[in-house]
Amino acid sequence: MLSEDLWSIGELAERAGATVKTVRYYSDRGLLPEAGRSSGGHRRYGPEALERLRLIRSLRTLDLPVPDVERVLDQEHALTDVIAGQLRELGSQLTALRWREAALRLLQDCPPEERAERLRLVGAVTSPPSTDAVARFWRLVLPVRLPARLVSSIIDAAVPALPADPAPDQVLAFARLHALTSGARPDLCRPGSARPEEGPRPAVLYDGLAEAYALAATDLTADRSPGTGDALDCFVAAHAASHGTRDTAAFRHRLSTVLTQAADPVMSRYWHLVAALDPTAGPTMGAAHDWLLAALAAEVQPGV
Repeated sequence: MLSEDLWSIGELAERAGATVKTVRYYSDRGLLPEAGRSSGGHRRYGPEALERLRLIRSLRTLDLPVPDVERVLDQEHALTDVIAGQLRELGSQLTALRWREAALRLLQDCPPEERAERLRLVGAVTSPPSTDAVARFWRLVLPVRLPARLVSSIIDAAVPALPADPAPDQVLAFARLHALTSGARPDLCRPGSARPEEGPRPAVLYDGLAEAYALAATDLTADRSPGTGDALDCFVAAHAASHGTRDTAAFRHRLSTVLTQAADPVMSRYWHLVAALDPTAGPTMGAAHDWLLAALAAEVQPGV
């Protein structure tokens, strides 16, 4: 290449519409290929450097960090991965902004006497929000002897998905759920069943409860009143099998009494907030449990 085809840093900057400082920065990082040096030791650049500089500036216009730009320049197929990562990050940022906007509207529209409490609740939630505290609550609540597969499936079903574009009342519901699960005493809570009725084989109980709740959810969706049927039989059978006993009329009476007396206000509040957070999600496990408990009570105490 003839020397007249080579440019100084200033000439390259002028051709690219950039500042000398910018060109020197990228050159110092090794992102711009040098075509040679002048007799005085000054850098000289050719058309390849101009093309590379234009590509760098295009990538930076998309707000790609310089390390990601370096990856794209060094690896032929890195651009796809970098774009995917940026889209994920942007999605997280947009979700955080939508939650922040809904939280501000929640505070703007609430009665002045409620503002301090709501500000405290909302201020305790990270941005973007996370359900880690809720999942941690369930890991503490569930019996320690449960297999990992059951713990995972229960948490998946019990921890609500967060809306990407929440309404103010959904922000409030989640803030209250976060506060509830962060401050509750797990030793006093048991999902779906009373602690004394877990029996010596909790895995058997929770496996059976999952099936019973699924059957009850179908009845709830169909707007059926609590009553006898497959869902109730499965529910009682799960408790009986956990204790290694038979499903008898006497057992059903005792189970109804124990579960009714052990009704937990924390778990009741939990499921109420989950339903408020996503009203379109269908019946919760808590709603299914309440339906089954009502069905059991109607069977053992007719007319009550």
